[in-house]
Amino acid sequence: MPEGDTIYRAARTLNLALGGQTVTSFESVLPHLSRVDVDQGIVGRSVEKVEAQGKWMLMYFSGGLILLSHMLMSGSWHIYRPGETWKRGRYNMLVVIGTEKMLAVAFNVPIAEFHTTESLARREGFKSVGPSMLAQEFDEAEVIARLRSRPDLEIGVGLLTQSLLSGIGNVFKSEVCFACGINPFRPVSTLTNEGLACLISQARKFMQANVAEASGDRIVTYVPMRRTTGRANPSERLWVYKRNGEPCRRCGSVISSRKQGFDARTSFWCPQCQPFVSKRASA
Repeated sequence: MPEGDTIYRAARTLNLALGGQTVTSFESVLPHLSRVDVDQGIVGRSVEKVEAQGKWMLMYFSGGLILLSHMLMSGSWHIYRPGETWKRGRYNMLVVIGTEKMLAVAFNVPIAEFHTTESLARREGFKSVGPSMLAQEFDEAEVIARLRSRPDLEIGVGLLTQSLLSGIGNVFKSEVCFACGINPFRPVSTLTNEGLACLISQARKFMQANVAEASGDRIVTYVPMRRTTGRANPSERLWVYKRNGEPCRRCGSVISSRKQGFDARTSFWCPQCQPFVSKRASA
């Protein structure tokens, strides 16, 4: 599943490509979207903005209409200039939004719905989404309090629970826990506020570094591989993720991995740098 930094970059690219433009064409194979187009008309509306909230994407149209989408595991949004060859087959297309200058195509996006502000506030799964780790206005104390409300939750699971905080995925979960020296299987109750603050601030640091944009107002469709180590060598870009059985980049111990939580997402950690603690400790 794409993590919050991926969705943030996708929303930024769509906003640069479509923002402020008038929709000249709309097409969807999804009946519930086509019905809204017939009843309310998408063509002629302007795209006011596109933004991300955690792993959700919102495209705002004039007249109070909002297209909510979630990529889950396999979805993606592409942009093309009119007449440009698509990189995926038309049978994968679910939505096409065209303007005079650009086309935005949703491929295999499993959740795509039109909403008003009122219906969006009632939408299950979205209405309870926690603070976005990439939001400009971010309240660290609120996120700590949200994690504290689930004291028995393993912190690796807590970081992935989108109703507590949104945007962190499996890669950043493992990388953040390593950076703070915290075992992902420790219950939240064993962590101090300083330990939780480390996880939150490190997550924001990693994610912000991976959405940094030095291209000004140019539309960028390629981004380099996700990095957390700060090292230039691509083979050394991550600390522990998918490095099971390999030596820790800090201490040389063997990296471990194990499935965790209801969704059985695999966590990676260094047993030496991230010892398990069953009682409240200093981190």
